[in-house]
Formats: sequence, C-alpha cells, structure tokens
Amino acid sequence: MTTKPGYEQVLDGSDTQVARFETRHTLLKRVQHILHNNPTFVPVIVLILSLAVFWIIAGGRFFSAFNLSLIMQQVSIIGILAAAQSLIIITAGIDLSVAAIMILMSVIMGNLAVHMGVPAPIAIIVGCAGGMLAGAMNGLLITKIKLPPFITTLGTWSIFFALNLWLSGAQSIRSQDIDEHAGLLKFFGNAVNIGGARITFGVILMILIFIVLWYMLNKTAWGRHVYAIGDDMEAAEMSGIRTERTLVSVYMLAGLVCAIAGWASIGRVGSISPQSFYEGNLQSITAVVIGGISLFGGRGSIMGALFGALIVGVFQSGLRMAGVDVLWQVFAIGWLIIIAVAIDQWIRRVSA
Repeated sequence: MTTKPGYEQVLDGSDTQVARFETRHTLLKRVQHILHNNPTFVPVIVLILSLAVFWIIAGGRFFSAFNLSLIMQQVSIIGILAAAQSLIIITAGIDLSVAAIMILMSVIMGNLAVHMGVPAPIAIIVGCAGGMLAGAMNGLLITKIKLPPFITTLGTWSIFFALNLWLSGAQSIRSQDIDEHAGLLKFFGNAVNIGGARITFGVILMILIFIVLWYMLNKTAWGRHVYAIGDDMEAAEMSGIRTERTLVSVYMLAGLVCAIAGWASIGRVGSISPQSFYEGNLQSITAVVIGGISLFGGRGSIMGALFGALIVGVFQSGLRMAGVDVLWQVFAIGWLIIIAVAIDQWIRRVSA
C-alpha cells in the first residue's frame, strides 16, 4: 500500500489481490445469508425453473388449466401430510407415523359412520380427536421417556398400522356405501370449475392449512417457541420456554392435521382403503426437504413444504407427459432430495 502526495492511500500488488478476494467472499456470503434468511427462495426458484423446463418439453398441454389443477389435486393429501411433518421437523424431530395416523383415522371415521350408524359429523370429530391422541402419544414418549423421535415414531407407525388393519379387517369401504350412509366423508372430493380448471375442496383445504400454520408459526409466541426449540433446546429451556409442553402440543397439532388429511383422503380416493397412501411418510419428508426446511431443525418456512410438494407434482406430471418411465421419475425425485439436502448443508455451514 502506498501513499501519493495529495491522494488517499492506494492499494497495490498483493493488497489489491487480497481486496479482490475479500470482495468475492463478501458477495458469496451475501447470497448465502439471503438464502439463510429466506429459505423459501430456493424451492420457489426450483418450481419456476421446473415449470419453464416442462413447458418447453411438453408444450402447451402442460400449462393447461386442467393439467395444473390436476397437479394440485394429486399433491393435496401429501401436501397436508407435509404440513404436519414440517411442524415436527422444525423442532429437529421427525415423524414416521404421519401416514399411519392419517389412514387409521380415516378407517375410524368410516367404521363409525358407515358400519355403526354414527352421524358423520360426530365420526369426523372422533377421528380428529383420535389424531390428536395419537400425536400426544408420540409427544409424551419423546418428552417424558426421552426416546429419540425417529425410534418413537417408527414404533408407533407399526402400532397404528396394525390397529388400522385390525379395525378394517384389511377390507376397503366402498364408495357406494359411503354415499349411502355418510356422504359428508367425501366432502373434500367435491370441486368447482373455474376456466377449465377443476379445483377440489381438498386443494382449498390444503392451502388454508398452510396459511393457518404459517400464521401460528410466524405471528404467535407459540411459533417462536417452536423455532427456538428446534434451534437449541437447551437454550430454549434456559430462556424459560416450557419445551416439553410445547413439543407435546406440536405433536398433537400434527396428529390433528393428519386426521384432517384422513378425512380429505376419503374425498380424494372416493373410498376408504387401509392400504391407501402407504408411502405417505417418505413423500411428506420429501416435500419438506425439497421445500428448504432444515432437517436439523429451527430453520425454514412451512410454506416451503407446499412448494416442495408442488415441485414433486410438477416433476411427476411433466416427466409423465414427456413419456419418461416411472422408474426414472423416481430417479429424478431422488436426485432432487440429495440436491436439496446439499444446499441446506451449504447454507448452514457458510452462514453460521
């Protein structure tokens, strides 16, 4: 560094190179901080790029109102499950029982309303209460007995699935029987037609659930406590947050959302099957991960899970229209998961 008469200090030689390196480093850090503070940006960008690519590949058919609304219908149930899964993952946990809870509650609703003659509204209320009870069971095992969430929910997945098969006798409840005894159970299968698009009430329900949960997580003290627990549970306890009570409430709310998904699934499928949405656990986790919610907890917007579910739906629809075999569709989704986790690790490492 030199100083010329009448001038400020001037960088020269190695000083210039260091300054140039620091400028590049600062720019990179700036981008990573933006992504760290706005984790939904990544899935939104991926969704926009996916739409553009499949518009080029599949042409106007892909962007037809009917096809786009069909994608929304196809992801509606997994999207609701992803909302429940997001609540758990934000607390640095994971729930492998979400799909089992959903199916079990749909079977309970069906058995009560169709086979036992219970009025459909009461059957739905019982199913929702059962979902909260199942979530409370997960939460209490994790908080009181200190079991890891992965092991706990893996065990309760088996319990709930066995109960599902026992209550249903491994038999489906037919659409005709539901129509005859409890048509309300298929309410979310109804739709409105808007400009060639067929929007089911299940799609509207999914969007409303995400809006409500986003508000709860971002505009209430409870939501701030949930993020604090996911970021650092010990620090949250030291700051006066009742971590155990909050965690149990998170699992109960997730169970309620799963039960609502069970009701919506009846309208989506048209019947009640103990085998439906069997892969819902992995699909919900896929949507959450692709949506930019960190598996390490404490970071990410629940809206990202909605975009993650839509990305999966867009990929499946676009690849199907392009004539790609189902095997390679699964292959592509697998790479999406790996890339999403790699981006999350990159953001966490550099933004720390």
